[in-house]
Amino acid sequence: MISAARLAWLQLRRQKVRFAVAIAGVAFAVILMFMQMGFMDALFRSAVNLHTRLDADVVLIDPRYNVLAFPTRFPGRRLQQARGFPGVASIAPLHTGIARWQSPLGGATREIFVLGVDPSRPGLTVPDLGQEIARVRYPDVVLYDRASRPEYGPIADMVDRGDEVATEVNLRRIAVRGLFTLGTSFGVDGTLVTSDQNYRRLFPSYPQGAVSIGLVKLEAGASPVAVRDAMRAALPKDVNVLTHDEFIDREVAYWATGTPIGFVFNFGVVMGVIVGMIIVYQILFADIADHLSEYATLKAMGFSNRYLSGVVVMEASLLAVVGFLPGLAASWWLHDLTRAATRIPMEIATHRAASVLGMTIAMCWASGLIAMRKLRTADPAEVF
Repeated sequence: MISAARLAWLQLRRQKVRFAVAIAGVAFAVILMFMQMGFMDALFRSAVNLHTRLDADVVLIDPRYNVLAFPTRFPGRRLQQARGFPGVASIAPLHTGIARWQSPLGGATREIFVLGVDPSRPGLTVPDLGQEIARVRYPDVVLYDRASRPEYGPIADMVDRGDEVATEVNLRRIAVRGLFTLGTSFGVDGTLVTSDQNYRRLFPSYPQGAVSIGLVKLEAGASPVAVRDAMRAALPKDVNVLTHDEFIDREVAYWATGTPIGFVFNFGVVMGVIVGMIIVYQILFADIADHLSEYATLKAMGFSNRYLSGVVVMEASLLAVVGFLPGLAASWWLHDLTRAATRIPMEIATHRAASVLGMTIAMCWASGLIAMRKLRTADPAEVF
């Protein structure tokens, strides 16, 4: 007796044009799922790009804080008070703001994200920053993120060549004297790092003694949760105390639930599954209809409905696997293209590829189960 898998393969490849259309349909659904999930993952990863680089175990923020791109501030004395709690090794203030950048070449202006740090304790684990941070001790000197979008100009290339890069930020003359690598996000296209003193020169209305994000580094062995709870109980309610992981989760939750973005991307994944189901169903239904007399003959020969259903399920499984491979290859290329064009961290992780493969198989199986209704109409009596 021929196996269900072999019979399914023979039937699929018999109609080569139909088989190619089915593979293209499944591949399209796979691409749609990969791209939607990739965009959503890139959004969440880029949104916490800075958060994951904070050298802190406990973070202090303003209670009104929602997202990094909308800076808030709290009284800096709360950070000083946090220094006195048991288990605290050091503290560092971080000042954030959105400034107006003027291109040194064309004069066009564009918003840019600015970080003000204490040069003696930046509180950031950002590549190249440690060896460059001493430069910002000088007045009106900033460091530029080489991963910023190209619309700001070829700043990184100019600095690498040793050219003098002078421009205006918030109508104040500044000089770019060094580079670091951080990356962009959906809310931040480019970043500058400077000293806390230079930051206040760029933002003269920034309240004296205010802090945007307070970074608390703990001693070895100290529990972030225990220190957080102690601070929450003792500090006034004009500051919110979080562990580092909670701060990251809060940012992700804002984009996932506080904006329509999470729903839109999830809806795109669902639409990809539905599109794939429709295409595979049509292919399997047409195949069953074309071979209905053959299925009836197999029934007359004694093959059970279970065996025939297995053939349809195997056809669906083959379509899922064969269609997934070109979809994966195309998605890989599109991820690289998107990453180069937007500079957001688009990549296909192993767990995501496994998830999409599982959804593709489930999608094809669901289509096969629906198409089996036509199989039940195969009557052996019609053969004679």
